[in-house]
Amino acid sequence: MLSTAASAAKNFSFIRDAEIENTIRAYATPLFQTAGLDPSAIDIYLINDNTLNAFVAGGQKLFINSGLLKKSEHAGQVIGVIAHETGHIAGGHLSRTHDQLKNSRAQSIIAYVLGGAAAIATGRPDVGQAIAMGGEQVGLRSFLQYSRTQESAADQAAIRFLDAAGFSSRGTVEFLEAISGQELLSAKRQDPYLRTHPLTRERISTLRQHLANSPIADKPLPPDFQEMHRRMRAKLFAFTEPYVYTLRRYKPENSSLEARYARAIAHYRRSDLGKALPLIDGLIAENPQDPYFHELRGQMLFENAHAAEALGSYRTAVNLLPGSALLRQGLAQVQLEMNDPALLSSAIANLRAAMLHTPDSPPLWRQLAIAYGRQGKMGLSSLAMAEEALLKGNSSEAAYYAGRAEKLLAKDSTFRLQAQDILRAAKKGQEKKNK
Repeated sequence: MLSTAASAAKNFSFIRDAEIENTIRAYATPLFQTAGLDPSAIDIYLINDNTLNAFVAGGQKLFINSGLLKKSEHAGQVIGVIAHETGHIAGGHLSRTHDQLKNSRAQSIIAYVLGGAAAIATGRPDVGQAIAMGGEQVGLRSFLQYSRTQESAADQAAIRFLDAAGFSSRGTVEFLEAISGQELLSAKRQDPYLRTHPLTRERISTLRQHLANSPIADKPLPPDFQEMHRRMRAKLFAFTEPYVYTLRRYKPENSSLEARYARAIAHYRRSDLGKALPLIDGLIAENPQDPYFHELRGQMLFENAHAAEALGSYRTAVNLLPGSALLRQGLAQVQLEMNDPALLSSAIANLRAAMLHTPDSPPLWRQLAIAYGRQGKMGLSSLAMAEEALLKGNSSEAAYYAGRAEKLLAKDSTFRLQAQDILRAAKKGQEKKNK
């Protein structure tokens, strides 16, 4: 279920989609492993922005713009960018600013990157002033500026990681050659990637030389990687671009899987289920074990007031991919919308399963609070509300709900101890605000 969530930063939102996130994770995992990094410790965030950019911040957090994914021509180019950013993570570049944001949520990091809070993190008030004056990209450049030395080091690391993972460096070279043409453009017209990652002829020359001597220069990527890339681009395009643009790119006579996928999404976004459902049903008939097609069908039905029909599609999607937090959350949302007491226990189980992967998601805690409230378990409902408030940085509200939960929950229970922990954390948060 592709969705966007507004961030703390002006004009920015994050994209959440199980298929796209799993695609990026599949590309990145071999690189993280060859870099000696724990893949599960690195958070990946997709920013809903059409410009070309990717960066690391806050320790081991990788941010990728949707524009980079949509404009990439094949999976190798995306993998090349991820390899380069992995080089920055492994090299500890920008460590001083990153360490200060290590425990920050992604929304806060974007706010630091594009807002006045960057002045606090960097010790440079001019960064914050630039934002206040409307120069958002000046703030971005100041906060994420890598040195040429760091860029060269990240390139060298990327080459090692790609070679070790058995991936050609050709995608990296192609990506850098593509953006090098922007060097003559004014700063306002350049993509952020070029402004924050200094490009030199020496860097491209070094990469070309390696590619010329690499025994795997022309080694193709796994076929499924290319199909995943085509599907990802089609899905992003159909969800983020106007209807007419999607139909212009993925014409009705194009019978490829990704074209039908894109058209199904485009028609669904216009609430035209008469055209959308036959397309997604056709894809499911050909690929009955694909969880993402079932999920999309459920999303189409749910958002057009057919919750009962959507329930079966979401259940199938979860059965096919039970480890997906987003699919579990989608199923729980439908179950809650049904307002059937018999479905509450299952909804709670799905939310709890999702939290094993994303415990810091405020919407999950909000849904859990609703589910427990409908069961009459007000102590657990208050506890979930306290968790949500704490994640949102609302210390006073967190303290209120945690205090109520502490009174309602059984003594010496783990839930009561959890409420007491929230109370302590909320108190510290209030003290910080009062200073």
